[in-house]
Amino acid sequence: MRSFLPRLLILLAVIGLIAAPVFFTVEADMRRADSTLAAGRPLEAAAALEHAATLLFWRADLMERAGRAALAGGDLAAATRLLGQADHLSVDGWSDLGAATYQLGQFDESARALQRGLDTYGGANASLYRGLALARNAQGDFEGETEAMRRYVALDGTQAAARHRLGLLLSVFDPDHALPELMASAKLDEAYDPAAQSMRSALNLASLESDEASRLVVIGRGLGLVREWALAREAFQRAASADAENAEAWAWLGEANQHLGQDGSGELRRAEALDPFSANVRALSGLYWKRRNDPQKALAQFQWAAAIQPKNPAFQAALGEAYAFAGDLPPALAAYQRAAELAPADATYWRTLATFSGQYFFRVEEVGIPAAQQVLELRPDEAASFDLLGWTYLAANVTGLAEGNLLAALRLDPDYAPAHLHLGITYLQMNKLDAAREHLLLAQSLDPEGAEGRAAAQLLALYFP
Repeated sequence: MRSFLPRLLILLAVIGLIAAPVFFTVEADMRRADSTLAAGRPLEAAAALEHAATLLFWRADLMERAGRAALAGGDLAAATRLLGQADHLSVDGWSDLGAATYQLGQFDESARALQRGLDTYGGANASLYRGLALARNAQGDFEGETEAMRRYVALDGTQAAARHRLGLLLSVFDPDHALPELMASAKLDEAYDPAAQSMRSALNLASLESDEASRLVVIGRGLGLVREWALAREAFQRAASADAENAEAWAWLGEANQHLGQDGSGELRRAEALDPFSANVRALSGLYWKRRNDPQKALAQFQWAAAIQPKNPAFQAALGEAYAFAGDLPPALAAYQRAAELAPADATYWRTLATFSGQYFFRVEEVGIPAAQQVLELRPDEAASFDLLGWTYLAANVTGLAEGNLLAALRLDPDYAPAHLHLGITYLQMNKLDAAREHLLLAQSLDPEGAEGRAAAQLLALYFP
């Protein structure tokens, strides 16, 4: 025993001599990692931490720290590799691994990482559920996204965007519980109120339908109205699955596919075969041909729709647009007038009539101006009403009345870009160049990416180079 102890001490001393440089190196790596992180150079910190983790292989936290530093520095591949090598990850580590793989477009891997984090830590972490919802969405798994969003909102119900998204998802998968989430999102952020109100109407109308397919079609149309076409397609697909003979489900599925960059013609042909006398199917087919710049085929479909439902003002207005698209203005005017006559208290159809007349300079004094006056009578408190009347006067070259109505529009809404554009054009015609330039600049600044802003920019370049 006495001879063994000295040998043991010698062995420990030798091990210490061998290990000492390693520990000094690790200490240097750790100091370098701390300093480079503090200096805002996370990739250097990641390299130092990875080296330290290699030497102290039993320290699982070092590899995780290296991966998280790589993610902070934007090196997604390194972050994924390092976090994937860690023997054990914290909640934040799993969240970062999910984020890194998501940003790399590896959505299946992202979902797996986030689910493992939830399984490991008991499923009570809001950030993991939020990341999982994003991954499920990217996978096209809307049911999985719905479940993840339910859990996320249960843990953190303060985010308006999350409540709104959950409401949209529930519209398809659990419509009885959708409206409270949509209304909650609008209460948290009024920017969500228009979409919430549109979906409220869709959900109420859907509740009146007697079968599942028809309910889903109405909900899908509402989702399309608020530009949620991916979810709308999900609703239409489920409607077609619930009732394969529902022509409108197939027609709307074709419409959704077009909005999502697909052709949609196959679904529309199937819809026409199932019910050739559906006005909605014919109208959606007309939209298909209009998008493909075939005015005659589009016109034929809208003629069908208007013939099937001759007292529907929406189909008459669509027919007017189809005639105008085909370059046949007299029947276009007649169809627009018929739409306004069918719904005399609805400003929408008087507006389309006035806009058509002014846009094509076609019977502006006899039809366009009176139609715009009717819009103003129905909607006297809207800047758009005065703007429309001013614009039609401008189309008729009655610049004084154009100016007066456009100024009235701006008194109601000083930031209404269309009125600034039209007033700028009016002043160009009146040769008031300084005033024209002022209003064109305002239109451009108020709507830099929109149609009015682009038109103002073109006029500024032409008249004020």
